[in-house]
Amino acid sequence: MALGTSHPRSRPISVGHLRAFEAVARLLNFRAAAEELSLTQSAVSRQIQALEDEVGSVLFLRHTRAVELTSTGSMLLRAVSTSLDRIDAAVRMIRQSAGRRSVAVTTSASFASMWLIPRLEAFQRAHPDIDIRIDASDVAVDLGTADVDLALRYAVPQAVPAQAIRLFGEQLTPVASPWLLRSRPINRIEDLADCTLIEAGDAHRTRHLEWLTWQRWLDTHAGAARVRPGARAGRERLSPKRWLYFNYAHQIVQATLTGQGVALARLPLVAESLASGDLVEPLPGMRLDSPLVYWLVTAPRGTQRPEVKAFCDWLLAEAARTREAIGEVPDPDTVDHID
Repeated sequence: MALGTSHPRSRPISVGHLRAFEAVARLLNFRAAAEELSLTQSAVSRQIQALEDEVGSVLFLRHTRAVELTSTGSMLLRAVSTSLDRIDAAVRMIRQSAGRRSVAVTTSASFASMWLIPRLEAFQRAHPDIDIRIDASDVAVDLGTADVDLALRYAVPQAVPAQAIRLFGEQLTPVASPWLLRSRPINRIEDLADCTLIEAGDAHRTRHLEWLTWQRWLDTHAGAARVRPGARAGRERLSPKRWLYFNYAHQIVQATLTGQGVALARLPLVAESLASGDLVEPLPGMRLDSPLVYWLVTAPRGTQRPEVKAFCDWLLAEAARTREAIGEVPDPDTVDHID
C-alpha cells in the first residue's frame, strides 16, 4: 500500500529511528548521516523507510545526488530537533550529577528570592560538594510523591503537618525608602494619606492573607489615628494618594526600595534591608502580629541523608538569626537540630 493512502494511525511511533531522521534531515545526505551515527548507509536508509511507514507519509524526496525534505518531513524535523535537544540536555545533566550529593528544596518565589537565596552562598562555601536545587512555586507540592527533599512553607499552624518545624513567626510593619521619607516624613498614621500605599493585590481574596492588607493594619491601629466626626475605620477612613498592587512580596519590596510608595512589609523578609538602611520603618511602635508562620517540612526519610540533615541544620541556624533580628523570643522547638 502506498504511503499516505492508509487510514490515519493512532499508535504513537517508536522513537528509535528519530535520531537517524534528524541527522539525514540536518545534513541532507544519507552517507554523511551514516558516518556521523557510526552506521552503514543501508542501515540509515532502512530506519528512514521504517519511520516513513510508521508516520504514513514520505519524509524525503530522494534524487540521484541529493536528498530533499518534504513538507511533512519539515514539520516532523521541527518537533524532533527540539525534543532531541531537550533529551540530550537532560542526559548531560543526569550524567554530570551522577554520584554527586544534592538537596532539592521547594518554597514560594518570594521567600526564595528575599530570604533563602541571599543566604545560600554561606551554605555553599561550607558545603561545596552539595548541590542545591530550588523549585520556587506558590503551589504546595506533595512531599510524599514529589522529587524534593524539603519544603519551606508559609502558613497558619493548622495548615502544616505535625512534624513541621517552626522557623519564625511574622510581624507586619510599614516600610519606605529613606529618600522618600526625606520628602514625605511619616510620623503618624495620618501622614500616610500623602503617600502611595503598596500591597498584595490578591490578599483580600485569600483567607489568612488578608492580614497582609493595609485595611487590617489600619483597622487594628484605628485608635492611634485622629478620627474625623462620622468617619469610618480602616481604609475607608484613610484615603491615600494612590494604591499600587503587586502579586508577590518581592515585587512589593522592590517597588518600595525604588521609592514608589510605602509598603506593609513582612518583617522577616525585610530585616536585612532595615538593618542596612535600604529601608526604614517609620512607625516602629505599630507592628502587627500575623498568624502566618514560616515552617520547615522534610520529606519522608529525607533527613536520613547526611546532605539533607546538613542543609536543615543550616536553615535552623539561619532562622535563629532571623528571630534575633526581628526581636522574636526564641522558641525551643525551633532551635533543636533534626536528629
